[in-house]
Amino acid sequence: MSGHSKWSKVKHQKATTDVVKSFAFTKASRAIAVAVKEGGGITDPESNFHLRLAIEKAHDVNMPKENIERAIEKAGGSGALAIEQMMYEGYGPGGVAILIEAATDNRKRSVSQIKNVLERSGGTLASPGAVRFQFNRRGLLTVPKQGIAFDALLTAACDAGAEDVVETTDLFEVYTNDADLSHVKQALAAARIPIEKTVRIMHAISQMEAGDALRAKTDDLVAALEELDDVQTVFTNLT
Repeated sequence: MSGHSKWSKVKHQKATTDVVKSFAFTKASRAIAVAVKEGGGITDPESNFHLRLAIEKAHDVNMPKENIERAIEKAGGSGALAIEQMMYEGYGPGGVAILIEAATDNRKRSVSQIKNVLERSGGTLASPGAVRFQFNRRGLLTVPKQGIAFDALLTAACDAGAEDVVETTDLFEVYTNDADLSHVKQALAAARIPIEKTVRIMHAISQMEAGDALRAKTDDLVAALEELDDVQTVFTNLT
């Protein structure tokens, strides 16, 4: 199966202001805090896979090593208790289902800001459970097409326990059960298969087709949500 994939978009580095860097670093630090908390307070990335993923994200935004180490150290202390991960649910224009992952130290602030952005875009905040059932938590690894054939990747991924391999225009997507993500990644790495990205996602069980106008409105809404300090990732059910 081939097609377009948002995961194939590469964000090229540009000259950024201190404000933009600080914004990205704050999000990365919060993701590290959540990963340590979810990992039972383990600050060793070798023993905490979620922390390893958070560190990879920090590297993606060019967060300096000393900042990462400071965030891990802080996350292992009492300050980590102030940050918690929340999942907010809503609908966008046209009834598009939306899940919003946030890392916050103030639930009231987060829900107020998210509600305002949704309503300004013609959407609405939904009650807990109203949207979540339409998604499954999965693992996703992206593999560049250069140097590997689809059949070879499919065999290696299936042997490692992956659920599916999808070919897109620019890359291959390997989907896993959330609990198997670490194992599949290690197995593919051992098979010398290059991996570009490793992420945990909320994958829509039934995806929705959208015309250009609805897709543009949804993209604008997702961008506005992701500009909020507390928001980490936004998922929709659009194809």
